[in-house]
Amino acid sequence: MKVLVIGAGNMGLTYATGMSKSKLLKKRNIMVLDKSKEKLEEVGKIAYFDAMDKVEDCVPQADIIFLAVKPYHAEDLFKRMKSLVNPEQLFISIMAGVTINYIQESLGIKKVVRAMPNLPAQVGKGLTSYVSAEEVSRLELFMVEGLLDTTGKSLRVKNEKFIDASTGISGSGPAYVFYFMQSMMEAALQMGFSENVSKVLVSQTFTGAVELFNQNNLNPDTWMERVASKGGTTRAALDSMEDNNVNELIKEAAFAAFGRAVELGEEY
Repeated sequence: MKVLVIGAGNMGLTYATGMSKSKLLKKRNIMVLDKSKEKLEEVGKIAYFDAMDKVEDCVPQADIIFLAVKPYHAEDLFKRMKSLVNPEQLFISIMAGVTINYIQESLGIKKVVRAMPNLPAQVGKGLTSYVSAEEVSRLELFMVEGLLDTTGKSLRVKNEKFIDASTGISGSGPAYVFYFMQSMMEAALQMGFSENVSKVLVSQTFTGAVELFNQNNLNPDTWMERVASKGGTTRAALDSMEDNNVNELIKEAAFAAFGRAVELGEEY
């Protein structure tokens, strides 16, 4: 099985690197295509990748084609690819908002998986939600899941609506966490801690809280009650958040990302 990754950006290379460790593939079975000379030089330094700069040299050879370009490049890319693809090839797209139907019609193929990754995939802690066209077989889905899991965990969803919804939660979600971390670090600095100490205080707090959550079946409300005692410091903080409607604002932010994902899909 030979895989072609189109797009040598952060996520393209993240998945290429992850898939190179998969037992489903052998070394030298991953091609990476990009039009940037700088990117291809970077790819060329990785011993187990074949750096490619022409679609005609790699698209016909691939069994699985991983589409990792920006959505606005899709139309031009598909025009150059269409005469080179065949019905047996499997396409995995991480292009935000680009629908399965658009890919099928643009390329004249049927086997398409649409996926939504997130940034922690770069450190093997990602979450990729995915959905497939009906023409993708169970065996092919098993292979897809195995490849996606090389960067963390994968989650199959019912339909493309949930791909857009997962964009608002897991896809954009790391930015929400970083936003909260930044606010806490700024508070720590204002309290007199140094920048390095502020970073340690905040990062270890997040790491520890997530680990507690993952190792138990308790919901977040229960954990908050375990931390907060009546009249205590944590209760003062939580009361402040409730008074300022932080819970609703966070949900509004997630739905804003969801809504934008839907809007992008309407363009394709």
